[in-house]
Amino acid sequence: MKAIVLAGGLGTRLHPLTVNIPKPMVPVANRPLIEYVIYLLRKYKFKDLTAILYHQPEVIKGYLGNGKKFGVNISYVETKEDLGTAGAVRYAAEGIKEPFLVISADLITDFNLEKVIEFHKEKQALATIVLTRVNNPLPYGIVILNKEGRVKHFLEKPSWSEVFSDTINCGIYVLDPKVLDFVPPGQPFDFSQDLFPLLLKEGQPLYGVVCEGLWKDIGNLIEYGKIHHELLKEVKAQIDKKAIVSPSAKLGTMVMIGEGSVLGDEVELDKTIVGSGCQIGRGAVLKECVLWDKVNIGAEARLERAVVASGTSIGDRSYLEEGVVVGEGCNIGKDVNIKPYVKVWPNKVIEEGAVVSRSIVWRERWSRGIFGPYGVTGLCNVEITPEFASALGAAYGSILGKGSWITTSRDSHKSSRMIYRALLAGVLSSGVNVSDLEMVPIPVNRYELKALKSRGGFHVRKSPYDPQVVDIKFFDENGMDLASSREKKIERLFFGEDFQRVCVEEVGELSFPFHRVAESYKDGVLSCLDHELIRTSNFKIVVDYAYSSASQIFPSILGELGVEVIALNAYIDETKITKTKAMFERALSQLSQIVKSLEADLGIMLDTGAEKIFLCDERGNILQGDLELAILASLVCQLTKSARVAIPVKASRVIEEIARRYGAKVMRTKMGFRDMMEVSAQPGINFLGESLGGFIFPEFQPAFDAMFASVKLLEMLAKSKVKLSELAAEIPKITMVSKDISCPPEEKGKVLRGIVESIKEKEVDLTDGIKVFYGEDWILILPDPTRPLIHLYAEAKSEKQAQKLIAEYLEKIDLIL
Repeated sequence: MKAIVLAGGLGTRLHPLTVNIPKPMVPVANRPLIEYVIYLLRKYKFKDLTAILYHQPEVIKGYLGNGKKFGVNISYVETKEDLGTAGAVRYAAEGIKEPFLVISADLITDFNLEKVIEFHKEKQALATIVLTRVNNPLPYGIVILNKEGRVKHFLEKPSWSEVFSDTINCGIYVLDPKVLDFVPPGQPFDFSQDLFPLLLKEGQPLYGVVCEGLWKDIGNLIEYGKIHHELLKEVKAQIDKKAIVSPSAKLGTMVMIGEGSVLGDEVELDKTIVGSGCQIGRGAVLKECVLWDKVNIGAEARLERAVVASGTSIGDRSYLEEGVVVGEGCNIGKDVNIKPYVKVWPNKVIEEGAVVSRSIVWRERWSRGIFGPYGVTGLCNVEITPEFASALGAAYGSILGKGSWITTSRDSHKSSRMIYRALLAGVLSSGVNVSDLEMVPIPVNRYELKALKSRGGFHVRKSPYDPQVVDIKFFDENGMDLASSREKKIERLFFGEDFQRVCVEEVGELSFPFHRVAESYKDGVLSCLDHELIRTSNFKIVVDYAYSSASQIFPSILGELGVEVIALNAYIDETKITKTKAMFERALSQLSQIVKSLEADLGIMLDTGAEKIFLCDERGNILQGDLELAILASLVCQLTKSARVAIPVKASRVIEEIARRYGAKVMRTKMGFRDMMEVSAQPGINFLGESLGGFIFPEFQPAFDAMFASVKLLEMLAKSKVKLSELAAEIPKITMVSKDISCPPEEKGKVLRGIVESIKEKEVDLTDGIKVFYGEDWILILPDPTRPLIHLYAEAKSEKQAQKLIAEYLEKIDLIL
């Protein structure tokens, strides 16, 4: 059988180690990664190998040659463009008539390939995926098989809410040549993202075989460090015959010393790999380090969990703290202190006595990536500093291109202003122009971004939940939150400090269009409403502006509609942006009392970003959560013929009951903000709502907007001629229970797989998390995307039954853990 080796990887996540060499040539325990793959193939009698090359192909060809020194025959195929994994294999596999194996060159494994091939032949599969089980399945494609080993579900690189198994794709496949008929020639096409989902959809014989044993995908620097421990865990000391080790040197366990290396007196090594031709000076101490070839370590230097690439020199008494990575050819002087997790790009010079607290390559340690569910969030002036913000702005500007325009805004807090100005500096330095709306609510920015035909934008605010935290929300050209693919592009440029910098005359322009923007937004809102209907309804309402910038814009809209308004907290106060739960409840209670005492028609409280509304009816009853959502959905269904409403997967089933009553349809969505916005932008969607006060009316814009939602509510109340209390009385009883359970991130995949396996006969919805139906009752198991938690939500006819469902699944999870 022929084998095709995918050896075209760029290795971006291993920078700075892969700046000058391709990823398959990165040394692991003093051997290039690709060598491990070749010896594995030779062990299972593969003689003819084809290596697909893309990045720095001459380096790989120069090392491997024709393969004879490894006991195999190697031919090469070079792609001139990135065709994706499947596209590249089709390009390389022309003329192959028999089944063949495909394997990635950047993994290390001892799987039994003979058993894999036998399984493929026995099942007469079109494609067989080699699988294994891991603690954290997020970076990989996850798979569920039936009892015969046929693939039932496949999802590439999920979020925690999408995880339904801990069984993952290992990057090894046995393929029948006929599978290449499904791969379009000459264009990018990936196995995991394109081919396998297509085969699954077409009902083709796609199988998976679970293997046990060593398997490591060297996808990042953390995994790079771990694989050395895995390979050497049974080794005490492995010293090449041509190495010279002083008798006074102290060698611990898991030590490897390469050819020609010299260790001086009183050197201490523990769990450390030393390449060929290295020099380690007297009294140096290295713990859990990896040195490539020809590295010089000065006397009394100390290195802890550091990686140092070839040709680098580190001076006497220098201290490289945990997680430092130094690229090739660097010259680090004497008495230098490099702080934890700093990355040093190749060929840098660090002067004697310097203290390096920030990387020469990237600004902060962000091991989980920059972006989270709510954008970029961190402790102000600790995690998100002006230096960080400037670099982030430059990275964002670089993906947009010189001469582009973006629209930006912020809240009133001085810390937001500081970070905002640093972001602006970074963006302008990349040649991108800025329409600075200054202090406006988020929905105004989203709306005006499209009106001004900007390529994107951002908003900086103090967190409404934590007074120490600042949030940065980025928008695309449609005013929606950035897609994850674009977030990853920004992260890649940020971590690599690969920014676009322009010359003096090309620095971006800065304009301030606030006044025309406020008028434009007001005109846009009014154009979507029946002015006369609202005006003649003579509404009297209480509005709590929550000290936000909405107080500068919303009053003129309500005045134009003839609404009598009793305004609360209608001025900007930067000290009251963040609310505790107690403060929020106190504000709602105050709103309720004022509505009752003044006999108003309803009360509305905005959040500080003007994205969400919280209601009370004319009797002062507070309407929150699924009840508030059900009321607005009910109005839309009543007043819109054949309405289509969208709600998240955890919203109450009552919405479907209401929709059936009026001939409307309901679509369930994921719970991420971007996911909900994308659904709301689909043709035919009239309304999207979630149970935390966020509502989208796509006729105006596909984004949460508290000001438009408020006046749209008034219009619908005027049309239906009912009061909020009457609508609330018509909503069927909602009985929902929730519970959070602690779960280490590395165990989440195991838990979700165990749950899926335990409910094979039940109706299941995998839109977001795992939703299991018991007739009309249901329970949702939803992993938290960032915290070590799993959320359980249950809805049933009675609270007792909902609690019973929660208890049943708590027991299941306890058993799995």
